[in-house]
Amino acid sequence: MNQDIYNSLKDRIIHLDYAPGTILKEQELAAEFGVSRTPLRTVLFRLEWEHLIKILPRTGIFVMELELSTITNVFQARLELEAVIGAMAFARLSAEQIQRFKALETECSLVKSEKVPKKLAGIDMENKQIFHEAAGNPFLAEMSERLYALTYRLWYFNLLKMDPANWGNEVEAVREDLVILGQCFNAGTPEQLGQARKKQLLKHLERIRSSFLGLSTI
Repeated sequence: MNQDIYNSLKDRIIHLDYAPGTILKEQELAAEFGVSRTPLRTVLFRLEWEHLIKILPRTGIFVMELELSTITNVFQARLELEAVIGAMAFARLSAEQIQRFKALETECSLVKSEKVPKKLAGIDMENKQIFHEAAGNPFLAEMSERLYALTYRLWYFNLLKMDPANWGNEVEAVREDLVILGQCFNAGTPEQLGQARKKQLLKHLERIRSSFLGLSTI
């Protein structure tokens, strides 16, 4: 699979450069990336397997809609998975990874005054990446990444729509989650860290649900 094309298309989808419901044309994408349809289709099949697109014969490539019911189901799957990853990561976190994690708290404070959704989203991605690296299980990481992309799209949609007050509340909620997880690193157990990660996701889901229902016009 052409990783560059995959990364580019996935990035456009999760950051809503391709709006939900958009129909993409295979021929146009092949021309843009300068490849034949065969390597492009390999990428498209992967994205369809990840539920980010749906290939419609004789029509095009449909970018999946944002559906709260679907995201809720995905979060239910993520809850137990991320708890396991958190517990596994506890004993394997290196000093360098803990330092990277602590730096995220500082970064979070810096983005509060200026609304830049990709910066806050980047903090969340780095948080996830640290846990994946520390857990050291590529199969769990692959499953987590697949589910994360689905929930990330709806969260990012909310971030784009937030007014300054809600933006500040969201940044503070993310920062508080980082503080709690950091405390578990220092004075917790594997199970406590796993459960803290699970509670973090539950709060994250509730914020997404509340914000989406209040903001959605689709």
